[in-house]
Amino acid sequence: MSTPFDLFSFAKRIPATPSIGSTTVTKPDHIHLSFGFAAPHLFPIEQLSRAAYEAVAQHGRKALQYSGSGGPRKILEWIQNRSLVHGIKAELNQIMVTYGSTQGIDLAARMLLDPGDHVWVESPSFFSALQAFRTAEAVITSFPIDEDGLRVDLLENALLEAGRNNKPIPKFIYTMPTYHNPGGVTLSNERRRRLAQLAETYNFFIVEDDAYSELNFSGRKFPPLYTLIPERVIYLNTFSKIIGPGLRLGWMIADKRVIEKARLLNLGGSIGVFTQEILAQLLDGFAFQEHVDQLILHYSEQRDVMAEAVQSSFGDHVTFHLPEGGFYIWLQFGKHVNTSDFLRDAAEMGVSFVDGKSFFAKQEGYPYARLCFSYVSEEQIVRGVNILADAYFAYEEQRLFGLTKQQPL
Repeated sequence: MSTPFDLFSFAKRIPATPSIGSTTVTKPDHIHLSFGFAAPHLFPIEQLSRAAYEAVAQHGRKALQYSGSGGPRKILEWIQNRSLVHGIKAELNQIMVTYGSTQGIDLAARMLLDPGDHVWVESPSFFSALQAFRTAEAVITSFPIDEDGLRVDLLENALLEAGRNNKPIPKFIYTMPTYHNPGGVTLSNERRRRLAQLAETYNFFIVEDDAYSELNFSGRKFPPLYTLIPERVIYLNTFSKIIGPGLRLGWMIADKRVIEKARLLNLGGSIGVFTQEILAQLLDGFAFQEHVDQLILHYSEQRDVMAEAVQSSFGDHVTFHLPEGGFYIWLQFGKHVNTSDFLRDAAEMGVSFVDGKSFFAKQEGYPYARLCFSYVSEEQIVRGVNILADAYFAYEEQRLFGLTKQQPL
């Protein structure tokens, strides 16, 4: 039986979007190692409740208008001041509040990319960014990461070849230099400086996704790429990891001409002005650094629990880089393994993860898996990793048994 949608044609540029990491599972006892969510018990609920009351009581009638009350400007000023901690100096007209950092990625793609333009990314990369670039009908080229982040040497070789052979230079390079999602690695200072030099020499933008930089477990400092070449960087950050993702507020920092173009594309006008009013009330007098320190303590302990559980459950069947911040551990299995093959079995056994292929622009990444340590409890981490190991070893046994059956007697 046909439906109205059988006769309806959607835009061809809309990419297929399968569910990621069994995110549709709703069983109450399911362990979601796939969810890149913040820990809910660390949300400042009491302070937000008071802030929401104050926003309504003091500014409600103005805050509910299109342009809002004083909250949006206070948020810009807070972002400006907090950015100084990380070495970023920006005027207010260089800052734009976004619907999370993901809208910033989408805006960058729509500002800079025409169909057929080139964008270069890390391999692996953030799947929502890849989706945005595919929707923009860009040509995506990817470059591997190692324990020091993006292989800038390979990227430089590609630029040299493009220059010699009159091939396209990327309009921009999308990178997560600090506590990479999913890889967990951090771009070294030497590579940061070289990448900035290449952006200047070859005249391309860098879209710097810095969503996890506040969650610094080691105390080691890494300069944002924006501080090295501000005229060539579109810097993105978010309140999702440090206050709560449900706020759907992030920000973009860039040259004022870039921000002017981004505002033209933001057809809805100001972003969540009433939410900004609440957040402004929260941040006024909020012990933000103490809050961040609490997040760092909790997430670093979660990371250690997961790392120990992985080593105990998998032994030498996997390798991983111990992240110095962020939310994720990126497992690498043997080359013969396809983590997609036991994704469903693991979900049926009670645990979800994200298979590696979801993070790659091409058909690759099969021996990898992303695990998130931020959302679930320590007990759930240990139990979830054990279940995942059971699913993997069952897959391995079945694979080896199948191979044995096919061997001649």
